[in-house]
Amino acid sequence: MKQNNSLLTRRSLVAGIGLAAGAQLVPGQTKAQGEAKGAAALWSKEYTAKKGNVSLAMYRKRAVAPKAGEAPMPVLFLVHGSSISAKPSFDFTMPNGEDYSLMNTFARQGFDVWTMDHENYGKSSQTESNSDIASGVEDLKAGLDLVARETGRQKMHLFGESSGALRAGAYAMVHPERIERLVFAAFTYKGDNSPTLTERAKQLDYYKTHNRRLRDRAMIRSIYTRDKAGTSDPAIADVVADQELKYGDQVPTGTYLDMTSHLPIVEPAKVLAPVLLIRGEYDGIATMDDLSDFFRQLPNGDRQFVVVPGAAHSLAMARNRKPFWHAMQAFLTMPAALPLST
Repeated sequence: MKQNNSLLTRRSLVAGIGLAAGAQLVPGQTKAQGEAKGAAALWSKEYTAKKGNVSLAMYRKRAVAPKAGEAPMPVLFLVHGSSISAKPSFDFTMPNGEDYSLMNTFARQGFDVWTMDHENYGKSSQTESNSDIASGVEDLKAGLDLVARETGRQKMHLFGESSGALRAGAYAMVHPERIERLVFAAFTYKGDNSPTLTERAKQLDYYKTHNRRLRDRAMIRSIYTRDKAGTSDPAIADVVADQELKYGDQVPTGTYLDMTSHLPIVEPAKVLAPVLLIRGEYDGIATMDDLSDFFRQLPNGDRQFVVVPGAAHSLAMARNRKPFWHAMQAFLTMPAALPLST
């Protein structure tokens, strides 16, 4: 692939992953495993943010409890997608102890890690809303205001996966002053020639007339199998389903409606922060051409486009999640660039 203005070459993409070759991530451990090896347990706490009358459940993890007067840690806020709430998306451990938790991974790397259940997901308020992207932006406004009050940190890193990346990007367009760095995983721009969105659009009339859709065990299983079998452990689906179905087998249609009829939602020229655009090799939500088009138009020269081999739509649940962790950690800890000499 030739370099065209801001497009990375294949060699640059590989080099981008290698930037943190010396910074090794600590493999995920369960609390029991960590304590057995002498590692301190992570500190965690739950909060509630208010969006008018809507209560939004929020979750926080860091290496140690905060102390008055200390310098704030860098904040990483994780934004979930259309079908799975925050904790199973980002704080997930298999019964056998295998840890997939982004919260654990980045708390151990020195981040103050937060996530939230959007309206009509998980422990948050159940309303008549279809919880579209615009509603998700309002959720983030309420949630990030709470984070700023609790941490004293006005700027933070945002990570979004799938429609969570659209929520994060839409928020970043209206509140660029709050953003330090952005990570868009499983992102879609215009959706042109997307196999997933082409199939999803067959139900567009339903999304227009209904605020809820079926999200049963079979649908949850399809998240990890629809693009490429073997990219995720099939056993994950049933564990996630056990956690999610306690909230019911229905989830909002708003993000599906937006992704099948209202793209593009995120305008690259209005995304001012540094961006890591990262996707699985087999992800069907967007084509490489679609993402390259978005990447070319980003105005900040501090940007990377990374493809994780052997992964599909759900990078957080991929067998090859460690290369994803590595690329994300390298990007979030990138040294500041020096100004050009005169």
